[in-house]
Amino acid sequence: MARIIDGKQMAAQQRRRVAERVQRFSAAAGRAPGLAAVLVGDHLASRVYVRNKRQACAEVGIISWLHEFPADLPESELLAHVAQLNADPAVDGILIQLPLPAHIREHVVNAAIDPAKDVDGFGPETLGLLTLGQPRFLPCTPHGVWLMLQQHAAPLAGRHVVILGRSNIVGKPLALMLLQKHPQANATVTVCHSQSRDWPSLTRSADVLVAAVGQPLLVRGDMVRPGAVVIDVGINRLADGRLVGDVAFDEVAKVASAITPVPGGVGPMTIAMLLENTLRAAELRSLPAGTLDPGLPAGPG
Repeated sequence: MARIIDGKQMAAQQRRRVAERVQRFSAAAGRAPGLAAVLVGDHLASRVYVRNKRQACAEVGIISWLHEFPADLPESELLAHVAQLNADPAVDGILIQLPLPAHIREHVVNAAIDPAKDVDGFGPETLGLLTLGQPRFLPCTPHGVWLMLQQHAAPLAGRHVVILGRSNIVGKPLALMLLQKHPQANATVTVCHSQSRDWPSLTRSADVLVAAVGQPLLVRGDMVRPGAVVIDVGINRLADGRLVGDVAFDEVAKVASAITPVPGGVGPMTIAMLLENTLRAAELRSLPAGTLDPGLPAGPG
């Protein structure tokens, strides 16, 4: 049976490190880092996610504010509110909880966030810097996956990583991260999507398989190379109420060398990396003008 990659334990360790740095920052700056969360509509899952993120902020000493709006909020009014948060010196990070109502264009809202406060990592400047290998922030879920791989699939250099899914939230940024000339990257990356031909043959060739397509139990045991490391980003609710990932856990765990569970795998790491990015935003904003960005750490801790 595969070794279980415990996302809760890893996230707890990461949050302890962030809490220590928040304490040092707050003592030096005379203020705590601040995160503004924006929730549009009454989507139950989104409300739960925001609550969990704000609770995590409180636990590490980050101040958070919740800005709630009705589902029929005009896009122009949301953009005006984002502009206010951009100008607020107490706000280091801005989180727009997705999904947004259909009439609001996510890419327009993401582009409106001050890049210095783009702690989700979805804005065009943030992703552009990542493409160049000069990231200011790493998108939260891919960052969490990367740290998991550093601990459980190292070394990554030259290994074949197959990513199922090409979303702007997980698949694309994770591929960019793993391709970088970085001590903890340098992988050979294949991205599969809905138009990929015979994608199970590609997943069977992977040293590392990351599933992020939002299709429950899509990846079966015969689609995985024996000894591969499997990261399941998906979270899906079945008709009977069970939460499952994109991977058929019981089958794949018999083949893989290591695997993340759902729940308790990637999800906790996503929140931990949001805390990391909010603190990093506060630290960067506190640097004197003209100071060079010290850069991202090479790995966890």
